[in-house]
Amino acid sequence: MTTHDSAISLRSIAVGGLGVAATAVLLFSFSFPATAWALAGFGPWTATGLRGVLAALVAGSCLAVSRAPLPRRQDWPGIAVVSLGCVVGFPLLTTLALRASSTAHSAVVIGMLPMATAVWAALRTRSRQPRLFWGAAGAGAAVVLAFTVQQSAGRPGLADAYLFAALLVCAAGYAEGGLLARRGMPGWQVIGWAVVVALPVTALTCALALPREPVHLTAHALAGLAYVGGVSQFGGFVLWYRGMAAIGVPRASQLQLAQPLLTLAWAALLLGEHLPAAAPVTALLVIACIAVTQRARG
Repeated sequence: MTTHDSAISLRSIAVGGLGVAATAVLLFSFSFPATAWALAGFGPWTATGLRGVLAALVAGSCLAVSRAPLPRRQDWPGIAVVSLGCVVGFPLLTTLALRASSTAHSAVVIGMLPMATAVWAALRTRSRQPRLFWGAAGAGAAVVLAFTVQQSAGRPGLADAYLFAALLVCAAGYAEGGLLARRGMPGWQVIGWAVVVALPVTALTCALALPREPVHLTAHALAGLAYVGGVSQFGGFVLWYRGMAAIGVPRASQLQLAQPLLTLAWAALLLGEHLPAAAPVTALLVIACIAVTQRARG
């Protein structure tokens, strides 16, 4: 194979990884509206537990059918971080936040998540990104943060504390999962083992919460629960970690700058929430930041 052929092959992988990661972001953008639907029929602890159990059943079946090998000993700490951050911590904290905050406001978590993920990954790998990358990433995060803070009239509350904690634990899970995928573990196995490892916790949560929280079975509640369990907690991560493995954790994470704006659109269309007039301007600024981060070279 010539150097030219190798360059074309690497470029094709990068382009394909970009598309896969972008698809995952689109799928994740429906997570908050779907969670809001689920909360119409289930309590926050019940919804979180059932979400994890459903994901574990799907992932466990896939792992068993494919006869996936057990992770290597050195991979288990990373899987534990993914499990605690993405399977238990983030779903619970954001679900609690959505009980006291609108879907639009809660999108602040996703708005700050790319920067937090990139920082975590850079610290873990001790890698250096160009100043242009960090400048664009910081600008994009600042734009989204300013937008969401302005919408909340600058009065942080308990929901914001939940969201900030969710941001930290999810960033750790995203980065560790991406690093595992880059080291050779298929992305679907990363999240698959993570949800299976969390099954004792999510099952116990269900057992304790179901008798104590009211349940109202509706079509919206069941659809929302099915989505967050099958897509937000497993299917979306399969694509997300695959994209991270192809283009790297820091650059893939910046694609999520677009997620809050997509979530705002779905909140308006699916939940009837008011879409702020500043959203189109914010969208253009965020897209510009994403374009710069994708062109930056380390």
